[in-house]
Amino acid sequence: MFTAYLRARIRTHQETLSTNTDRIRINREIRAPKLRVIGAEGENLGVLDTDEAIKVAQNLGLDLIEISPNAVPPVAKIMDYGKFEYERSKKESAARSKVKVSETKEVQIKVGTGENDMRLKAKKAAEWLADGHRVRMELFLKGRYKGMDEAFLKTRLEKFMLMIPYAYKIAEPVTRAPKGFAAIIERDAKAATPAKKPDSPETETTPA
Repeated sequence: MFTAYLRARIRTHQETLSTNTDRIRINREIRAPKLRVIGAEGENLGVLDTDEAIKVAQNLGLDLIEISPNAVPPVAKIMDYGKFEYERSKKESAARSKVKVSETKEVQIKVGTGENDMRLKAKKAAEWLADGHRVRMELFLKGRYKGMDEAFLKTRLEKFMLMIPYAYKIAEPVTRAPKGFAAIIERDAKAATPAKKPDSPETETTPA
């Protein structure tokens, strides 16, 4: 597996030599006449002529890799190029995996959603906020509920919002939506502590 990866990386490197100016130079591609060389075991070999450094690397069956081209003189390291690219690729993948992409998550409640279900949904919304996501909350209406008092329906959604145990700010206030009422919230980065969850919310008795 590693051998196949090594061959693929070397082939890609060779194919981009003529077009990519921001690349890692190895062996005879290195243009600087002198280099500060780091040995295969991490030891400092001092400043060497590039030709001499290449010979040292070749005698070890390794490559001379220019790792800091802008230094004076440039810095090069003796190691296997395939291993170098493999390790660099792993570091880049690990860095990308740590970057969180912000999304708009959705949570839906109904007029008859029970208190426990409301709390669970509110907790999930808090988790999404903590991860940096926006949360769109929708009060879904169907049948006879569409004709209910608008102020009551808004209050129902606002009550759910108050149950979310995390500091947030309103991105879009409660408004009419195609399927009922909706609002969007996002994390309040300036808040020092999470919003306090109501201690004793009233039990909802409206039938589903």
